[in-house]
Amino acid sequence: MSVPVSSPPADATVDAPVRRSRPALSPSRASDFKQCPLKYRLRAIDRVPEPPSRAAVRGTVVHAVLEDLFGLPADERQPERAAELVPAAWERVRAERDGVDELVAESGPEALFGEVRKLVASYYELEDPRRFEPHSLEERVEVDLDGDVPLRGFVDRIDVASNGMLRVVDYKTGRSPGPMHEARALFQLKFYALMILRTRDIVPAQLRLIYLADKSVLTYTPDRDELDRFQRILTALWQAILEAGSTGDFPPTRNSMCKFCDFKPLCPEYGGTPPPYPGWPVQAAVPADLPTDRLPEDL
Repeated sequence: MSVPVSSPPADATVDAPVRRSRPALSPSRASDFKQCPLKYRLRAIDRVPEPPSRAAVRGTVVHAVLEDLFGLPADERQPERAAELVPAAWERVRAERDGVDELVAESGPEALFGEVRKLVASYYELEDPRRFEPHSLEERVEVDLDGDVPLRGFVDRIDVASNGMLRVVDYKTGRSPGPMHEARALFQLKFYALMILRTRDIVPAQLRLIYLADKSVLTYTPDRDELDRFQRILTALWQAILEAGSTGDFPPTRNSMCKFCDFKPLCPEYGGTPPPYPGWPVQAAVPADLPTDRLPEDL
């Protein structure tokens, strides 16, 4: 059952919230909070701008190419045709995001085009897009779980077989995780599976992460009992976020991912000072972690 999202207690010690986009749980934001609560705060509440990385922009262009590819008739989805789609996809990304031109200023866009075409060529070694029609592409999925837990996400592709069985597919332009990091990938897949279950009352037959950099596939077959348990995990996580939101206490956590973090200048672990806590946002039209011109995360 969908229910409104609750706010922190009325006796919160922070200033009254201003009207900003409300946070919600996506796979990336949930991972942020588990990894480092301060990172979650700066992204989901303060919304401190982060410069786009070359890897993220490359991933965005790859996603755009694959989306455009499935917009073609099946017999036109040849590898050569996919390669031809790259410049137009790049122009779309340029129009939607500031700061991306600087990433290719030195080498020019052709170098980026070559990287994108290599990844798209890898895709053809893992699937043949001429052999099936996707049910939906880049679908935005939203559901509020019982317990006032708002889940939000974009699903790269949903396939529905003639017998009604459903498959969820997510493209990754990075390398597949090693055994030590596979749990994070499975967390994302379970997140998508739970959203599909709660929005369609269907347990997906298969969830698939396609890693283009090393041409590998990670698959997961969920069951309803496991997803019910996972919902309880997300409910507890959201309650922890609400508690932090009511006090402004989002402590930094030093970990192996700090070397990739753009927020180190604001992090006490590295001698920085976070901005004053702006308070927990009240509900607004667009969730904070789902900008309409998103860049794919965790590529």
